[in-house]
Amino acid sequence: MPIIINLDVMMAKRKIGLMDLAEKVDITPANLSILKNNKARAIRFSTLNAICKALGCQPGDIIEYVEE
Repeated sequence: MPIIINLDVMMAKRKIGLMDLAEKVDITPANLSILKNNKARAIRFSTLNAICKALGCQPGDIIEYVEE
């Protein structure tokens, strides 16, 4: 898939764990893990908004397009 989710990179930069971020974003740790491990097929804008707010970043910091 040409869309890469760099959530794990942003989490490491912000020094926040999966459980802490899941609590701040109000998403289950299992669903956040799916997103973090690049297994998600879609993301809601409300979830992306909450993640960006919690991490203090832009959507482009998390989502990247790479040509196949």
